[in-house]
Amino acid sequence: MSYRPFERVGVAPVVVGALTLSWVALLMLCARAGQEGAVQLTSNLGLALIALAAGVAAVRRARDTRELRHFWLLLGAASLAWSAGQTVWTWYESVLGREVPFPSLADVGYLGLPPLAATALLCLPLAAPTLAGRLRAVLDGLIVALSLLLVSWIIVLGPVVNAGGDSMLAQTISLAYPVGDTVVITIVIFTWLRARQSARKLPVSLALVGGGLVSFAVADSGFVYLTTLSDYSSGSFIDIGWFAGFALLLVAASQVRSDNTVHIDEESFGNQLGTFLPYSAVLIAVTTSAIDVMRSGATDIFISWDRSALMVFLVARQVLTLRENMALTRNLEDRVQARTAELQSSRQRFAALVQHSSDVVTVIDHSGVITYQSESCLRVLGREATSMTGSSLWDYIAEDHAAALREVIASVSVEPLRLQTLHNSWLRPDGSECHLEVTVTNLLLNEDVEGLVLNSRDVTDRTALQEQLLHQAFHDSLTALFNRAMFKERLEHALTRRERHAASLAVLFLDLDGFKEVNDTLGHSAGDTLLIQVANRLLDLVRPSDTVARFGGDEFAILVEDLDDPAYTITLAQRVNTVLREAYDLGGTRVHLGVSVGIAHDADMAADAEQLLRNADLAMYQAKAAGEGGFAIYDPSMHAGLVERVRLEADLRKAIDDGGLAVHYQPLISMSTGRVTGVEALARWQHPERGPVSPVEFIPLAEATGLIRRLGLWVLREACAQTVEWQRSQPGLSELRLSVNVSPRQLDDENLAAVIAEVLVETGLHPEFLTLEMTESVLMSDSPSALVTLRELKAMGVRLAIDDFGTGYSSLSYLHRFPVDVLKIDRSFIEQLSLGGDTALVSTIVRLGHTMNLETVAEGIERPQEMLLLRRQGCTTGQGFHFSPALPPEELTLLLAERAPLRMIRGGDPA
Repeated sequence: MSYRPFERVGVAPVVVGALTLSWVALLMLCARAGQEGAVQLTSNLGLALIALAAGVAAVRRARDTRELRHFWLLLGAASLAWSAGQTVWTWYESVLGREVPFPSLADVGYLGLPPLAATALLCLPLAAPTLAGRLRAVLDGLIVALSLLLVSWIIVLGPVVNAGGDSMLAQTISLAYPVGDTVVITIVIFTWLRARQSARKLPVSLALVGGGLVSFAVADSGFVYLTTLSDYSSGSFIDIGWFAGFALLLVAASQVRSDNTVHIDEESFGNQLGTFLPYSAVLIAVTTSAIDVMRSGATDIFISWDRSALMVFLVARQVLTLRENMALTRNLEDRVQARTAELQSSRQRFAALVQHSSDVVTVIDHSGVITYQSESCLRVLGREATSMTGSSLWDYIAEDHAAALREVIASVSVEPLRLQTLHNSWLRPDGSECHLEVTVTNLLLNEDVEGLVLNSRDVTDRTALQEQLLHQAFHDSLTALFNRAMFKERLEHALTRRERHAASLAVLFLDLDGFKEVNDTLGHSAGDTLLIQVANRLLDLVRPSDTVARFGGDEFAILVEDLDDPAYTITLAQRVNTVLREAYDLGGTRVHLGVSVGIAHDADMAADAEQLLRNADLAMYQAKAAGEGGFAIYDPSMHAGLVERVRLEADLRKAIDDGGLAVHYQPLISMSTGRVTGVEALARWQHPERGPVSPVEFIPLAEATGLIRRLGLWVLREACAQTVEWQRSQPGLSELRLSVNVSPRQLDDENLAAVIAEVLVETGLHPEFLTLEMTESVLMSDSPSALVTLRELKAMGVRLAIDDFGTGYSSLSYLHRFPVDVLKIDRSFIEQLSLGGDTALVSTIVRLGHTMNLETVAEGIERPQEMLLLRRQGCTTGQGFHFSPALPPEELTLLLAERAPLRMIRGGDPA
């Protein structure tokens, strides 16, 4: 780390000042005691040491700065040279006790300071801004130098020259001292004058350095003068000048901060003093010369030439100053003209910006009279600015917005520079309204305005967009009815209003029956048209105070407020059922729909809007469960049923995850041989608390919750593995077939074929032994994705069966389109056979199967006569309790091991 003496600014002056005072006090004590030798020693050592300290500090300072390295090195060399000369003087006078010879080595050291110090000052990086300024600084320096030389000649140099000397060398050296001091003082003044014209700041205190050198030079000149008079001795008051000079240099070298810089304020006293310094120097020189003339009565030729040179330089300086002032005046005039042009251009630019701005600028007085109107009003308001100027502002404001603007203007007028913004509507000539964002600013006290400024921005498009977005946020984009968010907000408002006014309300929740079939068969465009017609019919049914909303899909809701008679909601639900059941015309196709309506009143323990909507939703599901549309009123028991359903769903999910389900198998019997040709896999659930749960209860639940996919995959994997085991372990069952039910949700999965193929590979079951059963609704949905999946399965070799055939009224075209292998006759038709009902439909299905080369399976055979009639009609396969119920795999394994026909009537054919 570099050495930084007196690191903290402010310490160095105090320490050096204390040393100086201590040295002076010591000199005075020795002098008062009459100890001449002690005075000489104290003075000589003090001077040598203070010069040495200043030189060392300057050299070390040079190590810490790159910009002023040469300055500090030269200044340090000057101090060290003088310290060396003083050391030689001290050796002669204080150590050897001899008179110092003249000239001697001490003079070499002494005379080394002026040129080194002057060169150091000239190394400072200062530059005057102009050529005239630099010339004027040189002339100022010369004037001061000549003035000082004149004073020095009268006081010092003249007497030295006139006194003569032992030799030319001694006389030259004697003159070198005052000349060198004059040069130093001149360079100090010249440097200061240059610094006044420089805007550059330097990390050096020129006042300390210059003051120290001037103090040294004055003391040096005094030494020469006293020496000439043979009146100098070490320890005299002249030594204090030397000591003070080097003390100032020591302080300057010890300060490392740039707080004290060369930069001088133009308004400072020092700057004013610098302006008059050359004249002051001339005045001093002339005064000294006049005194000398009065004293001696004669004028030296050197003095005459010096004064003449001073006059010439003064005239030259005045000429330069005059030319510089003229240049400054011209520059100032040019700047004023440029500034004036700039201001004029700025005014014109501002006027153009205001006139052509998209904002409308209007200035009005206290009474609302327009005193200024920008041209942009023609583009925004369709009015000429000249037609508006001088008229009343209120002639152009929409009547319903005038009050708000008056209030803002009154508020802004109270305080100067106050501003406020509002949205306002102004009138165009055609009577239309223009929506503006107006900022009113109080500039009544501004002399250039003296009015209220209205900055208006056209926000008509933005307002329209905001209204559009707001409408979209709270309305259904298809039917333009309110959406769920707006309906809920109105319901919450109605509930709050009910608490204040004791007004009853009710919510009707509607769900269309059969809408999905319309979408699937006629397309989504027809479905959208149907929803719009439903919305229009609902709007015609309700009162103006009621709210109709579409929640999404085919769900609608009606909010009935101010309900005086609860029976009104029943009447409204009946009317909704009647009107919505009427035929709809969808591009030439007439369609009929049903609707299920759920009714919930605010008295049904509904704590908030969400709960009231849930109650209406529960009631709607109750109505839908009843079938054939209609309506249902919410009852708390419905909530209990919902809770039970949620619990059952959670238990079913746990049963699927933990293996709480089982697969039972019901045999499929050949109607001709009575042998088991296949088995149907059926899921069974033994609930740990409720006992057996009917498939009629948990299968629809799995369908509704989406668990049917996981459940169906699990049943398929278990059944395939069990079938392969029977094929391999039971003789004669190598071609045993397996039937597994597949739900419509499973068929919606485009990866179903790949998943089934993976299960077949995993379990080892050949695809031709697997039959997938699906309901007739799959055919009627005519889903393209389902058709693709069925064809992929058919290509794999898997057989496809239509379960409950005859209940969905599918046409023959569906059977041709879908790759079906098996028709399963619904049990409801089989029951008619034993009860003496119509058997034509069963016969038709069987003949259809023979015609299309399809296997026919009669399910639900429970009586012998049903089996005999089906066999007579040519039914291929039978299934039902008459043969065997669905059994666990271990029980069915024992049954299959008997290899005997199951409950077939032997003998002749009944036919």
